[in-house]
Amino acid sequence: MSNNYGKISSFIWNVCDDVLRGMFKQHEYGDVILPFTVLRRLDCVLESQKDEVVNLYNEYKEKVDDPTPIILSKVKSTFFNYSKYDLNRLKSDPQNIHRNFQNYLGGFSENVVDIIENFGFEKPVEKLNKNNRLYQLIDKFTEIDLHPDKISNHEMGTVFEELLRKFSEMSNETSGEHYTPRDVVRLLVSLVFSPDKDDLQGEGKVRSIFDPCCGTGGMLTIGKEYIHENINPNVELRLLGQELNSQTYSICKSDMLISGGDPNNIKGPVSSLSDDQFQSDRFDYLITNPPFGVSWKSEKEFIEEEKSNPQGRFSVGTPRTSDGSLLFLQHMISKMEVKGSRIGIIFNGSPLFSGDSGSGESEIRRWIIEHDLLEGIVSLPDKLFFNTGISTYLWIISNKKNSHRKGLIQLINGESFFKVSKKKLGEKRKEITDIHREKLLEIYHKFEDSEFCKIHPNEFFGYTKVTIEQPLKDEIGGDFITDRSGIPKPDSKKRDYERVPLMEDIDKYFQREVKPHLPESWMDRNKDKVGYEINFTKYFYTYKPLRSIKEITDEILNIDKDLENLQSEILDI
Repeated sequence: MSNNYGKISSFIWNVCDDVLRGMFKQHEYGDVILPFTVLRRLDCVLESQKDEVVNLYNEYKEKVDDPTPIILSKVKSTFFNYSKYDLNRLKSDPQNIHRNFQNYLGGFSENVVDIIENFGFEKPVEKLNKNNRLYQLIDKFTEIDLHPDKISNHEMGTVFEELLRKFSEMSNETSGEHYTPRDVVRLLVSLVFSPDKDDLQGEGKVRSIFDPCCGTGGMLTIGKEYIHENINPNVELRLLGQELNSQTYSICKSDMLISGGDPNNIKGPVSSLSDDQFQSDRFDYLITNPPFGVSWKSEKEFIEEEKSNPQGRFSVGTPRTSDGSLLFLQHMISKMEVKGSRIGIIFNGSPLFSGDSGSGESEIRRWIIEHDLLEGIVSLPDKLFFNTGISTYLWIISNKKNSHRKGLIQLINGESFFKVSKKKLGEKRKEITDIHREKLLEIYHKFEDSEFCKIHPNEFFGYTKVTIEQPLKDEIGGDFITDRSGIPKPDSKKRDYERVPLMEDIDKYFQREVKPHLPESWMDRNKDKVGYEINFTKYFYTYKPLRSIKEITDEILNIDKDLENLQSEILDI
């Protein structure tokens, strides 16, 4: 990251102290600073063509109903502002700053108006004007040059994410819902795109990348960068996304405008689960970081109704309402191309094992694994995210597995692949370096069992939950209580369950593991339930033998000796 990023971040925090302190609460700073940062960025992009656009608008506004297509064609841009004002020119008339500022906002093309409206900063602007701070804030923002020649889209995205992180901390919000650390995203996109390296070669290739929780758009832009820098710079990439949060939606859409993407491909601010804006669309690549452990109770009625539809996204099952992570994965799977797509999604540990056999979570895992969609999972170090120190996992889903991967799932233990960050950012204390990423990618492509990699057939992760019954006995005589057919009745208080791996014969398992201990027991196979779970800790557990008594004794004696020597030195002094 260049010095531009640091300078701009420092400048903006100084603006908060100089202009907003005392008038806005800290958790309200973002409502003012984020839209003004976007406006300044847009101004810098439009500066060179400002006068030309104003002249074109005045020339054609009476000749055609909508001069927008003509203006965009003439200036070769995706947006414009026909007001005679920009932030710099507004300063020439301090007495009418509020009225002229409204004129300036109204001069943007419709795609920018949507961005401005979703920031919802009318009230903050009124407050700034009432307290005679609007001019001061505009004056401050004109001191920085945010033209793409000075600060790249990548740097600008990082600035926005840093602002969001700090504003979220001030308001005790879950900042990690809005964006994902860049080192994590780079690893994710490398795992998603690199296996398709050969397919992405050549001219005329067009591919789509979709993020249903796109935040500020960081995953989409980093995905595009990865393909162009590491695979093929000539691939045409369509970036599409949907976002619920109005501020991050506006930032993402403005970034698309400035970077030459199609802002109409960013939908929102509405939920992907209950208001899918891409219902009939399918995509080549799908990547996301859905919010961890966020309830979907507010969308339950809609989701349960779709669940009842055999063709619906959630027909397989739904997770508990306290965590909707797996719903987003189901949503993404429904948008895979028949010809083949790849998905990369970031989860916490819950989707791996939460829910017993027959539960919604288990049924979702079962459907994914039995349809041979789960290609691999990579466990990550803890303390990688800004808002949480928990461990996380990258799931790679594919409906076009290479032949050597079919019927198999690859697990990689990446918990030790990190370096400690020099600077603490929220809860983030670790980072995945380029070297670590390349090593993990090498392990993924090598596809061999090793210290860090385990490969198992799909059924390895499944089990049958078998009900074990024992006879009900008469408390007085101790005889079995039977039904009319003479069959012993089961004692519900002694009922137990066994999880029998799918790769084992249930009868043999029962005879070996249960019958010797409970000779009167039997299995009620009518109650069998198949479940799936993935237990990373178990698969990568390494037994460490306890130290011998002699080792421990020698260590204690050495410590005692050191203490005696230290005491002697003190007394000598």
